[in-house]
Amino acid sequence: MNKVLVILALGLSVSLVAQAQTIYRTTDAQGNVVFTDNPERGGEEVDLDPLTVVPSRGDVREAESPAVINGGDSGSSGGTSAGAGQPFMPYDSFSLLSPDQEETLPTGAAGNVRVTLGIEPDLREDHRVRLLVDGRISQTAMHTDTFMLNNLNRGEHVLQAELLDASGAVRHRTSPVTLYVQRASVNLPQNPNNPSNN
Repeated sequence: MNKVLVILALGLSVSLVAQAQTIYRTTDAQGNVVFTDNPERGGEEVDLDPLTVVPSRGDVREAESPAVINGGDSGSSGGTSAGAGQPFMPYDSFSLLSPDQEETLPTGAAGNVRVTLGIEPDLREDHRVRLLVDGRISQTAMHTDTFMLNNLNRGEHVLQAELLDASGAVRHRTSPVTLYVQRASVNLPQNPNNPSNN
């Protein structure tokens, strides 16, 4: 009899969760994020995107384009497009903090720039991040939120970071950030940085 009641209770709770249309997000006394369908507990309403089903590695036909789980701060390229502003769980945010959008790197920086990510909560031990410059992987995936780019060429560059899970699959991409790089040129005689003027 007890087993029957437990099964009925579980079935009822699953059906109620399936019918719930509004989810609320709040933080408990220990600082943990809690999601609930009970508006009386307070918190802010969360809009959920529809679930995206990603095939297992054995079913993926296009090996060159990594799969991306729906949800993300992204303008993604390749794979399944991720929606803007909503990183996959367990992260609340995954974005490029610096450099700023359309920032200009001055000549004196010699094409060197520090790239900092905002990841909330902290990056899990089994997750890695890699940096793309102009759509190409610039460095291998690492467990870090900071990258150093050296000797970038003059001109416009697009930076984007990818979040990889424990299996190495791309789970999320940041929105792209455009960076303009100024470099000294030996072709401009009046340039104060031209070494031939010294």
